[in-house]
Amino acid sequence: MSSAYEKPRQHSVSLERGASVNFREKVRAGDREWVREVVESSGFFTDRETEVAVELVDEALQRGEKSGYYFLFAEETEGILGYTCFGPIACTRSSFDLYWIAVRPEVRGRGLGRELLKRTEALIEAKGGTRVYVETSSQPLYEPTRAFYEHNGYGKEALIRDFYAPGDHKILYGKVLKGSGLSPNSL
Repeated sequence: MSSAYEKPRQHSVSLERGASVNFREKVRAGDREWVREVVESSGFFTDRETEVAVELVDEALQRGEKSGYYFLFAEETEGILGYTCFGPIACTRSSFDLYWIAVRPEVRGRGLGRELLKRTEALIEAKGGTRVYVETSSQPLYEPTRAFYEHNGYGKEALIRDFYAPGDHKILYGKVLKGSGLSPNSL
């Protein structure tokens, strides 16, 4: 097991409105229910998608880094406010997937999602990653999600028609990380 699971890195940051938020990478058993609560509260995900989010926590708890799933949690004393889950893409040299990014609705618009994304990208770079990919739905509900990715430097890489359901296309976004030495056009 690597240090990401044995010795959590905790950092505190004060976001808008004076809230102090700590960030940690270490996955804890109690995170299962916090992740469930954050994902359910978002209003974006189905019951099955919520179960998948919890299963990734279980996998990381059971297998540590060997699972290939890494987490970054943003928390206050009351609990988890948001989190990311990411990992290397098999059979690639340095590409990572951002599997999940979710923030409680009551703290949206305060910069927490942007901060989680920025810190996750830094963790990916520290793990040797040069590119990040994320997928989302084409449905109108996900327009703010797509705008969020685009605002944070992600470009549309692909559209797979009817992927999730008839009329619900998968949109794949990608970003070349700054420390990679690659230009954004080299995606």
